[in-house]
Amino acid sequence: MMYEAIRNFQSQFLFEPKIEGGSLKVNDPAAIVVVGMGGSALAAEVVKDWNPSLPIVMHRDYGLPPLSEAVLKKSLIVLSSHSGNTEEVIAGFEAGLERGLQMVVISTGGRLLDLAKQNSIPYIQIFKNGLQPRAALGFSVKALLRALGDERGLQELTNLVSTLDAAEYEEAGQLLAEKLKDKIPVIYAATRNRSIAYNWKIKFNETGKIPAFYNLFPELNHNEMTGFDVKEVTKKLSDKFYFIFLEDHEDHPRIQKRMAVMRELFQARELTVEIIELKGATRFFKIFSSLLLADWASFYVADGYRLEAEQVPMVEEFKKLI
Repeated sequence: MMYEAIRNFQSQFLFEPKIEGGSLKVNDPAAIVVVGMGGSALAAEVVKDWNPSLPIVMHRDYGLPPLSEAVLKKSLIVLSSHSGNTEEVIAGFEAGLERGLQMVVISTGGRLLDLAKQNSIPYIQIFKNGLQPRAALGFSVKALLRALGDERGLQELTNLVSTLDAAEYEEAGQLLAEKLKDKIPVIYAATRNRSIAYNWKIKFNETGKIPAFYNLFPELNHNEMTGFDVKEVTKKLSDKFYFIFLEDHEDHPRIQKRMAVMRELFQARELTVEIIELKGATRFFKIFSSLLLADWASFYVADGYRLEAEQVPMVEEFKKLI
């Protein structure tokens, strides 16, 4: 299932989301508050990186973020839960309903969609596709852009159906997975590419079933990198890490300089650094082509350890225990 989901990923951009259950007016909102957890929150991260001017506020918690009542009244609250049963998101819905806020639900079904219908709250229903939320990112990004009324973004995504081919990245992903055998990936990128780096980490965690971490330039130069100033007594701690630098020619020139210098410093300390260039004629192509490489790499990491890539049994076990 996961293999086919990756290989056919670009077909998700054929999805034509519709707003149902009520009218939705998005007139220069003070904030776009996206309430979501795990894979259901990733679309907001991607859209924010695609268009940093959007006033997106992520809320990964119960209820709503600590914004003033005046701001919330002028905001759009987006409740995103792939299953429709995420308790934190349902708590956000209930808080927004109680305060009479403008809301829209994005889900495949579940209790959240039922609540939207019962209370005449607009919703966008993603058809039940059997995918894990992280693997349904194309659907959820298109749904979010529809909620925002962003026709330019929707068209740019639709264009990916003919320009993006997931199969082109499989071999490179498999080769990267082989290099990562018995290693812990650490992904570094510029702040403007946060969603890409974060998605890489999530894919290694959920699909690859391995520890993985990420951080951002330039902040990491002020703290994290000193943890890898390898000395004889700490070399065993550093040997397990495999650094992946996501380079983008559109990054600030000083960020590009920082990456080059840090690569030299790390290699001088016998740390392994892999450079992966972000490429693409459009911003969305650049984002999703990189994430497809991460999909393949994490899939083949799991395969190399003889682990099942799709399901997340520890998450399900945790849900039952709480």
